[in-house]
Amino acid sequence: MNLPNKLTVLRVILIPFFVLSLMVFEGEVRLFRYLATSIFIVASLTDMLDGKIARKYNLVTNFGKFMDPLADKLLVCAALICLVELEQLPAWMVIVIVSREFIISGVRLVAAEQGIVIAASYWGKFKTTFQMVAVILLIMDLPVLWLLTQACTWIALVLTIVSMADYIIKNKGVFL
Repeated sequence: MNLPNKLTVLRVILIPFFVLSLMVFEGEVRLFRYLATSIFIVASLTDMLDGKIARKYNLVTNFGKFMDPLADKLLVCAALICLVELEQLPAWMVIVIVSREFIISGVRLVAAEQGIVIAASYWGKFKTTFQMVAVILLIMDLPVLWLLTQACTWIALVLTIVSMADYIIKNKGVFL
């Protein structure tokens, strides 16, 4: 259990604390919103750090290859589902985002069975960045940032679709 894997496990452990802090009083108490935001930011930063450390110090493991993307999906999906419950995001938008994650995971699984490794694309990285920023802004729920929050949310949705199309087009050989 090296440092990158510990960071990935920490991200998974933080998810229930994030959900609990966001859903206490259904997000109406500001203190809990700020706590949820802080936990989400820390968890998101572990995502960035674990990969950089693993690559820099050659600490890439099969556990990390499997758990890192799973931990990311769990964190983002938990946040999005909570935001639907708090009526800050429409369910259809979350369904699009979650569907993309399942589709890409499926493509990666089929590719792996064929011995093909599908690396993350820049579109996917942009998508993740905008999703994280949008989630943070949505959790904070500050009226003064409403326009920025809406813009980031819609950009994240568009990048979700674009990155999915990019993965499918670039890896159409996996299906053939």
